[in-house]
Amino acid sequence: MAAGCCGVKKQKLSSSPPSGSGGGGGASSSHCIGESPCRAGELGLGGAGTRLNGLGGLTGGGSGGGCTLSPPQGCGGGGGGISLSPPPSCGVGTLLSTPAAATSSSPSSSSAASSSSPSSRKMVVSAEMCCFCFDVLYCHLYGYQQPRTPRFTNEPYPLFVTWKIGRDKRLRGCIGTFSAMNLHSGLREYTLTSALKDSRFPPMTRDELPRLFCSVSLLTNFEDVCDYLDWEVGVHGIRIEFINEKGSKRTATYLPEVAKEQGWDHIQTIDSLLRKGGYKAPITNEFRKTIKLTRYRSEKMTLSYAEYLAHRQHHHFQNGIGHPLPPYNHYS
Repeated sequence: MAAGCCGVKKQKLSSSPPSGSGGGGGASSSHCIGESPCRAGELGLGGAGTRLNGLGGLTGGGSGGGCTLSPPQGCGGGGGGISLSPPPSCGVGTLLSTPAAATSSSPSSSSAASSSSPSSRKMVVSAEMCCFCFDVLYCHLYGYQQPRTPRFTNEPYPLFVTWKIGRDKRLRGCIGTFSAMNLHSGLREYTLTSALKDSRFPPMTRDELPRLFCSVSLLTNFEDVCDYLDWEVGVHGIRIEFINEKGSKRTATYLPEVAKEQGWDHIQTIDSLLRKGGYKAPITNEFRKTIKLTRYRSEKMTLSYAEYLAHRQHHHFQNGIGHPLPPYNHYS
């Protein structure tokens, strides 16, 4: 199941319905930091993937109307009409199963971040994963045979691949999945999906490569919570499920970094997600209480193209790279 993940275009936050919005076409969702148009799909850990736009929403792998996501396995909740009763299973946060951690180290030249609570376990995400994404994209754009199997762990994780560009690091593409995928195939697939099929942007070109930044986010510690405010800005990513004014079930998500980067509080983030998910009616506190919210954490690694080149020059023949090293280009 693919989803948009990590970028939000600046938007006015208001609990009032958007001006000029009618009662209802499809939900407008975005990828990385917002939601973009997407097809219906089932959202859950494990299982075939529906693509999610990075920081909030689903994309159906092509053009499509509004996105609709079924609840994750075991989450209950049916379609029906609008119900203002609180979501079921309102105990203390229920931890959903996530893969066991593997050990990995991250080089000082790259940017790593984890929203996980401090613990003795090492981060699974690594700079080599970002290098692999660059390899896959480079080979695709230049027509080389795809890189061979990488050496990092192949355990299954929900994941997102995010591309940003230029000195100001503008969002260039971000799509991922909440379905746990083996990292080798998952990163290969979502590298190209986020680079070429994010509906908000044209497909990437060779000329853009030298200015790109690649981020890999591995999602962990999924918990269903009763209170829609029971999550921490900058620590948790959130996925909300709600019934819109037409009685249709909608889902939207933001990765952990989004709310903090946008300077939003809990309410602003929730309201933004509702709008991204296509909810057009006035947002009341009573309606917010009907939202079903899942919080999660992530491990994130970011690498620039220049860092990728430096890394590859040292490990060119050690990681199955079967193509020439790309020429170094400074920012234009």
